[in-house]
Amino acid sequence: MTRRPAVAVTGLGVRCAAGATPVALWESLVQGRSATSLHTFDDEGTVVYPACPMTDFDPAGYLAPKEMRRADRSVQMAVCAAVDAVADAGGLQVEPARRAVVTGTGYGGVISQENGIGHPDVLYAPRLMHNAGAYWISARLGITGPSLTVSTACASGTHAVGEAMQMIRAGCADVVVAGGHDSPLTPTTALAFGRAGAMVTECADPTAASRPFDIGRQGFVLAEGAAFLVLERLDLAQARGARIHATLTGYGRTSDAHHLTAPHPDGAGARACMEQALADAGTTAEAVTYVNAHGTGTELNDIAEAQAITALFGPRRVPVTAPKSVTGHGLGLAGALEAVIAALSVREGLAPPTASLTRLDPRCELDVVAGEPRKIPNGPVISNSFAFGGHNACVVFDSPHG
Repeated sequence: MTRRPAVAVTGLGVRCAAGATPVALWESLVQGRSATSLHTFDDEGTVVYPACPMTDFDPAGYLAPKEMRRADRSVQMAVCAAVDAVADAGGLQVEPARRAVVTGTGYGGVISQENGIGHPDVLYAPRLMHNAGAYWISARLGITGPSLTVSTACASGTHAVGEAMQMIRAGCADVVVAGGHDSPLTPTTALAFGRAGAMVTECADPTAASRPFDIGRQGFVLAEGAAFLVLERLDLAQARGARIHATLTGYGRTSDAHHLTAPHPDGAGARACMEQALADAGTTAEAVTYVNAHGTGTELNDIAEAQAITALFGPRRVPVTAPKSVTGHGLGLAGALEAVIAALSVREGLAPPTASLTRLDPRCELDVVAGEPRKIPNGPVISNSFAFGGHNACVVFDSPHG
C-alpha cells in the first residue's frame, strides 16, 4: 500500500473585521475583542443590525481598477487573502500544473446580484458566479492545475480545505491554495436571517451580540471576509526550509439528511463527522487537545454541537472555543477562517477565549474557554463546521514536531 503524503500548512492569509492579517486576527482572538459593531445594511438606514463589516477594506495593490469592476467584493477579498497566504508561504515553489486552488463560498456574488437587479450590465453574470474566486486566484497565481469551488453553506470553507488536502494525498497536486470567502452584508440577506430568528437584530452592546453557548444568546452575527491557507506536501516544504505553521492530518464529511436548516437534534451527524476526521488523522478523541467549535450562537446549533462533543469525548472535558464570538459568522468563509485559527492555535499552543460568555447554557455541558486564553499541549486540534442542508465538515491539525 502506497503511503499517502503528509500535508503541511505553509501559508496563511485573512481579510475580516477581526483582522486583516493573521497577526491582527490572533491578537483580537486572544484578547477576546469582538469585531461586531452596528452596521447599516441599506441606503435608507432602515436595516441596522450588529454585524462584522470590513470598513477599511481596500484591494488596491492586489487588483487594478478595471479588475475591481469585474469582481464582486467577496472575490476581491479572496484574491487579497490568497495572495497574502502565498507570500507567507514564500511563493508557490512548484510548476504551474502541480498547483491547485479550491475555494468555498456559500453566497457567491450576492452583493453584485442585489446591486444589479433590474439593471444588469455586461459583467453581471460573471460577478455572480460562485467559481469566480477560483478563477481570479488561479489567474493571479499562475495555477493551471485543478481549480474548484465548493458550496455547502457554512461548511464550504472547511470542505475546501479538506478536499485540498485530499488532492495532495491523491497526487493531483503538490501545493494547493485553499480557503473560503463570502460578503453577504446585503439588506435582503440580513432581513431574511433576521426574520427567520437566526441572526441578532437588537443588542444593547453590539460587541456582546455574538454569544455562542451562552444562555442569553440571540443568534449569530453576520460577517464578511476571506481566509486562505497554502497546503503543501510536507516533504517538499521541509526540503525547501519552509516555515510550517501546522500539519493538516484529518478530514471528515457527513450529511445529517434530516432537515434543510436544523441540525439533527442529538448531533449524530456532527459526532460521526468528528469521528471520521480523527480516524482519518490516525488518532483518537483521547489525544485531542482542543476543539475549535462551529458555535454559531443559535440555540439549535449550539445544543446539537455540544451533545456531539459530549458524546464523543465522554467524561473528559476537552477545551472548547467558539471563535464566532469574536469574528462573527462569515457563512462560506467561516470554516476556512476557523481553519486558520486552528492552525494558529497549534502553532502558538493556545486556545483563545470565547468572548462575551457570561453564563454557560446548562444544556451545553462543555469546558468552554472563557476570560483568558488557555495553554494547550502539542496534539491534535479539531475544527468543526456544521451547515444548513445538514452538511458537516471537520478538519484536524497537529504540530509538525509531533
